[in-house]
Amino acid sequence: HCLFPFFAREKLKYLQSLLGFFMLPFLAWLFSEGRKNINFRTLIAGLLLQVCLALLLLKFPGSQEVFLWLNKGVRAIEDSTQAGTGFVFGYLGGGPLPFDVKNPAFSYVLAFRGLPLVLVISALTSLFFYWRIIPLVVNGFAWILRRIMGIGGVEGLGAAANVFIGMVEAPLFVRPYLSKISRSELFTIMVCGMATIAGTVMVLYASILQPVVPGIMGHLLEASIVSAPAAITISKLMVPQTSDSSGEALAIPRGAQSAMDAITNGVLGGIKLLINIIAMLVVFVALVHLANLILAFLPEISNKPITFERLVGYLMAPIAWLMGIPGPEVVTAGGLMGIKTVLNELLAYLTLAELPQGALCERSRLIMIYAMCGFANFGSLGIMIGGLGSMAPERRDEIVGLGLKSIVAGTIATCMTGALVGMIY
Repeated sequence: HCLFPFFAREKLKYLQSLLGFFMLPFLAWLFSEGRKNINFRTLIAGLLLQVCLALLLLKFPGSQEVFLWLNKGVRAIEDSTQAGTGFVFGYLGGGPLPFDVKNPAFSYVLAFRGLPLVLVISALTSLFFYWRIIPLVVNGFAWILRRIMGIGGVEGLGAAANVFIGMVEAPLFVRPYLSKISRSELFTIMVCGMATIAGTVMVLYASILQPVVPGIMGHLLEASIVSAPAAITISKLMVPQTSDSSGEALAIPRGAQSAMDAITNGVLGGIKLLINIIAMLVVFVALVHLANLILAFLPEISNKPITFERLVGYLMAPIAWLMGIPGPEVVTAGGLMGIKTVLNELLAYLTLAELPQGALCERSRLIMIYAMCGFANFGSLGIMIGGLGSMAPERRDEIVGLGLKSIVAGTIATCMTGALVGMIY
């Protein structure tokens, strides 16, 4: 069997993904600030590194066993979280039901069972950070990025940190350098934040999608890893490096005085994130419903009412096609990308999990899981501007000016990863 099945003539859908994999960087080049200043070493190395990582993590012997092991870890964290929520919230949090129910699915309350995962993961992340486990992995990944892609130490560390923690927490690794780095390096850090997701929500998304896609935790982790070199590639196409890069490896502060202090800090940070997620979900679901009520007054198209999801789906359908989605499914896939970009990826994943059987084939579902695995949306932009702006207030105007570009770049990067998965599967 070929590593890339598009070598078989009858499998033209893989050629479709191959076309998208190269067309998407071309789109980024069209938005470039300096098309004559492109560093082709970074471009070629980024594309090759993305392909090699995808093959290593998806096709290397034993990779599926690792994915299954990761899913067992997710299950263990879910069970442990349910023990806590059941104790605090009773049957609302997953404790024994005091009455008989006709449909057990209706007893699942997202706010009391699913979302508290954020608190547990936040505490564990903070603890692993204090134990130097996360800094060790991050520095190793940053070293690979610097050596292969030739980028600076500050942006390499910032990019690697974004694979494991959030878009606001990752720049804290390089906070003292943010005022001094170049515009290109600053943009790279921003795009890496948009093209990846944090470990605190990765487990939450895995718990939502487990019934739909086997081995989902491994796929989400790989999507975040593979999208990092894609984000660097796209950022360097759109805002090329025109000056010397920053230095080599940087020291990472410990962030806590003790293990208990680390857990406490993680919980406090998780509370803010949890409240933010709940508020965003309530408001965005309400806004989408309100938009659909207004659009219902318009004439139907193809005997179906016009909805917000359908309109955005038509706009994003060409991008979905470039990733390798079959023609009959591009509007559905485009709608998911629209929800992810305009609202957020959590709502998009919830919508994906609720799609009727046959709306997307197995390959298309997998492509969309990778393509939607990033924070590139307007809500995240506000969070990023607020976080980075407070760390480097003297560069706030520049950060705001790069904001919309970072959403475009982050979306292109994750769609490249989706196209790459379409080439492999």
